[in-house]
Amino acid sequence: MRRATKSSAAKPRRRNSPAAATRPYHHGDLRRVLVDAALQLVDEGGPDAVSVREAARRAGVSPGAPFRHFPSRDALMNAVAEEAQRRFRAEIQAALDATKAGDPLARFRAFGLAYVHWAMKNPAHFEIISSRRFFDHDRSAGVSRDNAELIALTERTLAEAFAQGQLRASDLKQIQIAGRALVYGFARMNIDGHLPRWGVADDDAERTAAAIIDLFVEGIAKR
Repeated sequence: MRRATKSSAAKPRRRNSPAAATRPYHHGDLRRVLVDAALQLVDEGGPDAVSVREAARRAGVSPGAPFRHFPSRDALMNAVAEEAQRRFRAEIQAALDATKAGDPLARFRAFGLAYVHWAMKNPAHFEIISSRRFFDHDRSAGVSRDNAELIALTERTLAEAFAQGQLRASDLKQIQIAGRALVYGFARMNIDGHLPRWGVADDDAERTAAAIIDLFVEGIAKR
C-alpha cells in the first residue's frame, strides 16, 4: 500500500521537544537507539529533519559512532521506514485480531479503518512509507515484503468474502484498488490539510473516515 508525492503540508506531531531527547546510549543495541532517535526527529520536524549526526547527538554518542550501522542518511531512513512499516502493520493486525474471524467483509472494513487511523495518528511516519522521496523502496526488503504481504492479505480477505456470498461484484482486483484508493486518498487529504475545505473539522476526521468506509463497504456488499 504505497505511493505518494512530496507534500510540504505533511504535519508531524510535535509530541516531544528537543529537550526531551532520546535517553543517552550507554550499552546494548545502538542501532535500535539510533532508529528511535530518528523516529523522534520525524515526529518533531518531519522526515527532512533526520540526519545521522543529530540521531547520534540524541543517542549521546560521537558523530562517527553510528556509521558502523548507518553509513549514510539513506541507510538510516531505510531503517526508519522499516520501523514505521512494522508499526503500521501491527496496528492493522491488532484491528484484524479484534474482528470476528468468520466475517471477511468485516475484516476488510477493519483493515481500512486501521489504515486511516494509523495514518492520521502518525502523519509523518505515513509520509515516509508512502513516498519515494525519503528512501529507496526497491532496496528496502523489509518494507517491500510487508507491503506485499498486506496486499496479499486484502486479496485473500476479499476472496473469502466473495466465496461466502458477501460481495455483489466478482472483480475483486477492482474492489481492492478502489478500497486502497479510498483510504489512501483520505489519509493524504488529512496530511495535506484539505479536510477543512470540505467542512471536516480535525476532531471529526476519524468519524468521517469511518462513515465513508462504511459507505464503500455497503456499496460492494450483496444485499
